[in-house]
Amino acid sequence: MSLRIGGLASGMDIDSLVAKLMTAERIPLDKLTQKKQILEWQRDDYRSMNTLLYDLKNFIGVTQTDGVGRKSTFTKKIVTSSNESAVSAKNINSTVDITSTIGVKQLAEAASMYSKQDIRLSTNFDPNNKLDAEISAGNIRSFTDTTFTIQVIQADGTLSPVTSTNTFTVDTANQSLNDVIAEINKRNIGVSAFYDSMTGRVSLVANHTGDVAGQPEIVLSGDFLTSSLQLDADNVQAANNTVGNLGKNAVFVINGMETYRNSNTFQINGYEYTLKQVTDSNGDGIISSNETVTISSKTDTDAIFDSIKKFVDKYNETIDKINSKISEKRYRDYPPLTDAQKNEMKDKEIELWEEKAKSGLLYNDNILSSGLNQMRLQIYDSVDGLTSTFYDSAKNADITINQLANIGITTSSNYLDKGKLVIDEAKLKEAISQNPMAIYELFNKEVKNADGSLNFKQSGIVTRLEEVIGQTIKNIEVKAGKSYYTNNQYTLGRLLDQVNSDITDFEERLKQIEDRYWRQFTAMEQAINQSNQQSMYLMQQFGMGQ
Repeated sequence: MSLRIGGLASGMDIDSLVAKLMTAERIPLDKLTQKKQILEWQRDDYRSMNTLLYDLKNFIGVTQTDGVGRKSTFTKKIVTSSNESAVSAKNINSTVDITSTIGVKQLAEAASMYSKQDIRLSTNFDPNNKLDAEISAGNIRSFTDTTFTIQVIQADGTLSPVTSTNTFTVDTANQSLNDVIAEINKRNIGVSAFYDSMTGRVSLVANHTGDVAGQPEIVLSGDFLTSSLQLDADNVQAANNTVGNLGKNAVFVINGMETYRNSNTFQINGYEYTLKQVTDSNGDGIISSNETVTISSKTDTDAIFDSIKKFVDKYNETIDKINSKISEKRYRDYPPLTDAQKNEMKDKEIELWEEKAKSGLLYNDNILSSGLNQMRLQIYDSVDGLTSTFYDSAKNADITINQLANIGITTSSNYLDKGKLVIDEAKLKEAISQNPMAIYELFNKEVKNADGSLNFKQSGIVTRLEEVIGQTIKNIEVKAGKSYYTNNQYTLGRLLDQVNSDITDFEERLKQIEDRYWRQFTAMEQAINQSNQQSMYLMQQFGMGQ
């Protein structure tokens, strides 16, 4: 940097002159800064569009609860019971409607057993004190085998084998009775244990109901259980000693056929039944017609309709926002503001200016326009290979469910809507009520080509829409990247790197130009100063000559 001398000799405001000259020199730098800002705004606009597309893709995918991409959405049933307090039912995965009668002879019950007598030998017994201390004090019976096992009925109705999980070792020096009981419950072996301080007895109850083919449902080993805790070897013995109960299966008559299950809740043909009360009012083991409960189901048309409507609304919302963005007017007379310009404006003025400066950066964008066109095409086009029909009462004809228009989802006739979908509610509900699974296929059928690519003509609306959205997302990411991308990973980022490099180079050039101006003005000042000194010298010489 050169030595800078102000305008003392010339009387000129050198600082102001250099500043004005540099303002003109900085114009290209301002242009570069504005170009950088436009690229950043454009990148952010692309990413906001990608967020919309991601949201739509997720909304129609299989992860969306009650979405059109899930089979369970289209199998929804309204299941009714003529006696909900006795038997209830719900659809799990059946695609067909049912009408069943069911009479309940016996509810399933869990096996249980408890101590034959008070395990306390003294009223001083403390279940929270270490067992060694309680045994030494004579408060509870001693035992020799510190290992014990508990086998219990499982969810499938079988008795669990002896494993490390249901084998326990009592550490009398460090465990209390309540510690041992807590360990039993913690292992989730299928039994719940507790000590009742009022009666001084220990209770074991199986977590699963049912009868193990006439065999015990709870089997114990180890004298800690049979001696100290006064439990029988199994629940059959306990039942015989009136200190336990046998497990029972649910016994019922469905559609005239008697059968049983080890639980009161079970599935038959995709429906889950829950037995709550015995309907055999006489207890004679005979189910008469007035002792049966009728279970019936039908398609939940309204629920399925609501899911499809949500899809249509989400699709319309997405294309509306994208259409608005690519139709946005570009105001070229409103470039990004420089810092100097912002300093001279009020906040509201800056806000209004930048609103116009940001407008239209994706006007007629090819990526978004192409993506929208592809989405519309896949929405409108029929699906080859679908032959299922429904009866359209308005047309008095069977209609093939192979395109959205056939089930009452069409494009708005208003050109301003730019491809939005509209629903004929009556027609769509009629199609849903008659053939919901055909509509599921219309949305979700998937056929691959030999090379593994999607066969668009034979695949469903949602399947091919997901494919098109996914490709558009990728195209945008090539152009604008993701938030965690580095600049060199996407097109606009590389342009930003180039602009940043140009800005750095130009700033260095401006420093050189400013230094040159100062050198020139400094040289001028020095010349004027030298001239002034010479003039004064001559004047002094002339004065001396008089």
